[in-house]
Amino acid sequence: MTRLPVQRTRFQGLISRLGTRVAGQVRRSWRTGSLAALALLLGFFSGQNLTSFLLFASPGGRPVVVLGLLLVMETLVRLRSRLVRDEPPLGWVIVDNLRIGVTYSIVLEAFKVGT
Repeated sequence: MTRLPVQRTRFQGLISRLGTRVAGQVRRSWRTGSLAALALLLGFFSGQNLTSFLLFASPGGRPVVVLGLLLVMETLVRLRSRLVRDEPPLGWVIVDNLRIGVTYSIVLEAFKVGT
């Protein structure tokens, strides 16, 4: 029995884009993947240490630290969206993973503290 052609729906487009991204991740070299994973872990580690260290060192306390980190992260996102249009090079992938790790650690710290 022959298969019917798949209709071009938004969901089908999403599935095909997701498939090409996953295939691109698998085809990447081990160096690129390991540097990206290491940047994610280093971002998480530095986010944990920055929030605990700067919390006591800053005069405004927690709101000032979180606002400062939020401004830095938003600036990185805006720079990347203006400078990189196609597939980002390794440097931007590392910066993105550092940003994601720091953001995740701040959110996790907020859940632990209960704020």
